[in-house]
Amino acid sequence: MPAMYKVRPLHGAGVLAEHLPTCMYPLPNLHRAPGAAAPPQEEVDPSLQALESRQEEILKRLYELKSAVDGLSKMIQTPDADFDVTNIIQTDEFSPLATNGADLDLMLGKDYGALKDVVINANPSLPPLSLLVIHSLLCERYKILSAVHTHSSVKSVPENLLKCFGEQTKKKPRHEYQLGFTLIWKDVPKPQMKFSIQTMCPIEGEGNIARFLFSLFGQKYNAVTSTLIDSWVDTALLQLKEGSSKERGAVLRSMNAALGKSSWLVGSELTVADVVAWCALQQTGAANTAPANVQKWMKSCENLAPFSSVMKLLK
Repeated sequence: MPAMYKVRPLHGAGVLAEHLPTCMYPLPNLHRAPGAAAPPQEEVDPSLQALESRQEEILKRLYELKSAVDGLSKMIQTPDADFDVTNIIQTDEFSPLATNGADLDLMLGKDYGALKDVVINANPSLPPLSLLVIHSLLCERYKILSAVHTHSSVKSVPENLLKCFGEQTKKKPRHEYQLGFTLIWKDVPKPQMKFSIQTMCPIEGEGNIARFLFSLFGQKYNAVTSTLIDSWVDTALLQLKEGSSKERGAVLRSMNAALGKSSWLVGSELTVADVVAWCALQQTGAANTAPANVQKWMKSCENLAPFSSVMKLLK
């Protein structure tokens, strides 16, 4: 049988190189012989280098924050971390409430040609006494146009609550007042407050409203003092006013200890904590059984006109 056609062998030297296509892009040889020179490295993209540097900086800052938080947690969990904050509180610059008023435009926002109106909805069955005390304190500082109304959801309101702001004998034009304060007796589960700034969300709860209104006096506190004031406000409302008899007794003991060091609950001046705590004691009926320091503090509160005027509502 005759031999078939012959094919030229492809393993000869230079054969593959001769027949490689030239239409495709070349790739470096990955099977380079040992000792051969390495191909030149490609340049790194500057944007990639910047991204890597930014990532390293973020990781460094996160590590520093983690170290700081770990240090604080160790300090809080250590029994030796308890310290007396009396010296820190005394460094606050308290401004007496009888001084000139703060800039309401700075705190509430400037609204040309319009009176700033604070409107509070409250249930007459649970009157927010602390807000009435603060209203009286504000009247000593600002020119306030006060009004009381009754919502249709309430059938009847006691006469003393309808006249809780007293009588404004000298009526002035609306533009001569600095602040409008309107109380509406309404069937609501808890007090609600709004005022004329459109961008503000409603404030709910007696404690939150009291904090906001008391801030209009413009008093400045450091972080420790502010925390203690907030703690006393929450304690007065949640444990003294709404808590059990056991919780109430524990709060009274804490108050007695604090008032043994200073004339007021926090520092040497009246704060919103004193207002809320005094009102809570009056509404719970625990004022007569309070310890000696608390009794003395209550008399100091009642010597102030705003507190004595509210006491008339309780009779």
